[in-house]
Amino acid sequence: MKKVLIKNAKIVNEGKITDGDVFVEDGIIVEIAESISAKSPDVNIFDAEGTYLLPGLIDDQVHFREPGLTHKESIETGSRAAVAGGITSFIEMPNTLPQTTNMKELEEKFKIASETSYANYSFMFGGTNDNLSEIEKIDPKQVAALKLFLGSSTGNMLVDNEKVLEQIFKKSPVLIAVHCEDEDTIKKNLEECVKRYGDDIPIELHPKIRSEEACYKSSSKAVALAKKTGARLHVFHVSTAKELSLFTNKKPLKDKKITAEVCIHHLWFNDSDYAKKGTYIKWNPAVKTKADQEALLEALNDNRLDVLATDHAPHTKEEKKNVYTKAPSGGPLVQHALPALLQMHHQGKITLEKIVEKACHNPAILFDIEKRGFIREGYKADLVLVDLNSPWAVQPDNIYSKCQWSPFEGTTFKSRITHTFVNGNLVYKNFKHTPFAKNAERLSFDR
Repeated sequence: MKKVLIKNAKIVNEGKITDGDVFVEDGIIVEIAESISAKSPDVNIFDAEGTYLLPGLIDDQVHFREPGLTHKESIETGSRAAVAGGITSFIEMPNTLPQTTNMKELEEKFKIASETSYANYSFMFGGTNDNLSEIEKIDPKQVAALKLFLGSSTGNMLVDNEKVLEQIFKKSPVLIAVHCEDEDTIKKNLEECVKRYGDDIPIELHPKIRSEEACYKSSSKAVALAKKTGARLHVFHVSTAKELSLFTNKKPLKDKKITAEVCIHHLWFNDSDYAKKGTYIKWNPAVKTKADQEALLEALNDNRLDVLATDHAPHTKEEKKNVYTKAPSGGPLVQHALPALLQMHHQGKITLEKIVEKACHNPAILFDIEKRGFIREGYKADLVLVDLNSPWAVQPDNIYSKCQWSPFEGTTFKSRITHTFVNGNLVYKNFKHTPFAKNAERLSFDR
């Protein structure tokens, strides 16, 4: 679609909701005005009356499992689910097989995405105890960030050599994004539970094993190291109220050197949900208490937490149905994150403007992504139309992730994504992907 005119939308952008039209040509937003008329017959017109127009979401934390784990997901299937959820750009994690810890494997991922992705893409480079020389080769204009696991998770890439860790913090040429859980604390807690229960540990003990103490001990250490070395640090998936004391809302995002994010599942679920959902809501870090859940939402709204993400990390149903010690952590989230946030908006927990700030604007600011994340003239036309009053239920026949299940299965959402545009091209419309939809681009960074 070379020319697109979106008429009569309620545009949610930069802290305001305004009525207007948006004209797109060759993938770029060229005009935003109260009223725009089609100037030629080749314009594709979309009447958005009664719907809201958002910038496409930028998800800075997904696991699309390619290469090596494509029985769970692939870049193609994960990005297909993402655009159905209004996510038009993603940054994917390095714990694949092989791991993305050298330039050869990084370029292979870029090649796969260029051929198969529905959404715009970039990747994080992975840090280990022994790849500092590769980290120093990172081109900041080409790589989103460096990912460090300070607690073990799927595809163990644990960085636990403290001397190496400090060198990485000193020498990384890009932002460092960290998974923070203290490994020694987790091992001790797990050993005690295994002694009592064997492998079949009650899932309700997951937040006791991967505890508040484990999270705070690791995240506070990472923050202290960032302050010592001057590194640019981003703490992924904060899950406890206690950790929130490590972050500030006293300065704008662009001036912060230490930032943090929260994931959808830590806002939606709490430990009372384990009884019903079981290992399907087993994540690292764990879903914790209702008090933690409420504190995270408060911190998101008052800007101590800067970004909303999914940590989309699918596994097969067969894998998730295992006993506690064998059931992997993670679940599919890209398709249902925005509908869940819109549901929270209906519940009075968060405004549309705040959703857009945290899921669209702020990831673009944080990672210096060029000309995305906002509805502005001259920017890429990554756009999403949502109907706030069109209920639908999550069920197996409308789930796009390759794993074919969702922690939201059985949930009825009040709002739906009606259209998703990637670089001005309509890729998704009302539960259907459009033919010849793929025109995704590699993300560029203005650094």
